[in-house]
Amino acid sequence: MREKITDALKTALKSGDRERSGTLRLVNAAIQDRDIANRGTGKAAATDEEIMQILAKMVKQREESAKAFDDGKRPELAAKERSEIEIIRAFLPTQMDEAATAQAIKAAIAETGAAGVKDMGRVMAALREKYVGQMDFGKASGLVKGFLQG
Repeated sequence: MREKITDALKTALKSGDRERSGTLRLVNAAIQDRDIANRGTGKAAATDEEIMQILAKMVKQREESAKAFDDGKRPELAAKERSEIEIIRAFLPTQMDEAATAQAIKAAIAETGAAGVKDMGRVMAALREKYVGQMDFGKASGLVKGFLQG
């Protein structure tokens, strides 16, 4: 994953694509920050799973920023955030649609033996473990709660 991002950065720099290269530099900086934090605790460099978590977090941050810019009547800044989202999403697995998300939630509920809303944390932990970068966990938590309530 790390190599794929570095290769994409090199390509963007060679082609003179400033927006793409700037966004990929931000991604590399976030990965290096995680590596430094891991070193401080004696862990190895960021794994592919951790990199996917970083990318998912970056997408979420940009979605929130784009919404804030839209609310503040700054469409040019919102458009910039959305273009960065597209660049980052290219490195994440495709997002699950609602039907696939519902099916994964049902499987996780059966797998964990969840019986009620009090078991929601176990179900969400199982989903986060299996579907990093593939699922919007904000929407998924609402669906999990709905399924567990009956």
